[in-house]
Amino acid sequence: MIKNRFLCKTSEQGITTILVVVVMLLLFTASCNGDKKEVVVVAFDPETTYTLRTTDYTTQFSDSGITRYRATAKEFLKFDKAKEPFSYFPEGIYVEKFDTLFRTEASLRADTAYNYEKQGLWKWAGNVKVESLEGKTFETSLLFWNQKEEKIYTDKYIRIQEEDKIITGIGFESNQDMTQYKIFNSQGIFPVSESAVTDSTKNTVPADTVSVALNPAAATVQQKKPAQTGKRAPQELMPVKMDKTK
Repeated sequence: MIKNRFLCKTSEQGITTILVVVVMLLLFTASCNGDKKEVVVVAFDPETTYTLRTTDYTTQFSDSGITRYRATAKEFLKFDKAKEPFSYFPEGIYVEKFDTLFRTEASLRADTAYNYEKQGLWKWAGNVKVESLEGKTFETSLLFWNQKEEKIYTDKYIRIQEEDKIITGIGFESNQDMTQYKIFNSQGIFPVSESAVTDSTKNTVPADTVSVALNPAAATVQQKKPAQTGKRAPQELMPVKMDKTK
């Protein structure tokens, strides 16, 4: 009889435990079903969404084991999932070109820059300024460097200051060392003198930006009467392969 009572008591405790567990599971399931689940769909546009962001960016480019270029930028964005992968420098870029002894031969500054890796094409926009070791300064609002063709060019207003003269025009083409170049639609050649340096030819490069394109034909430069003028017949510029705004 004692054995029967023990079994009876054990069975009742087991049944009670099972009932408690079942009730808790039902309550938990009911509470879960009551929760609202929201699915957030995030649109990914590879043309406008970067896959990599770096600050205080520095990189070097070598040729035959010799460092020839160094680029630094405050911010670097990479869009390698875009149809035409590119890198973007929204807060400007500074590039140095070195000789074989690692001496700076030339430098470049720009407000913004793009690098289309597959095409081997650089695009610099904004206040673009190039300075060479020979003392020449090139200023424009848009400049391209085609690495495959080893050419630098623009179809915008450009101002070139040499040691003894200032040259202005619309359109420019050069070798990548910027030692041999030609200007299309030349506006004139002006001597560098105290009066010429202080006139309005300096710092009058049109502010052509990525988002707002300025018509270079509308850019006027007030100059004193030039000592020498030289005009060429309009020539067709080399077509720009990449001039899209990001």
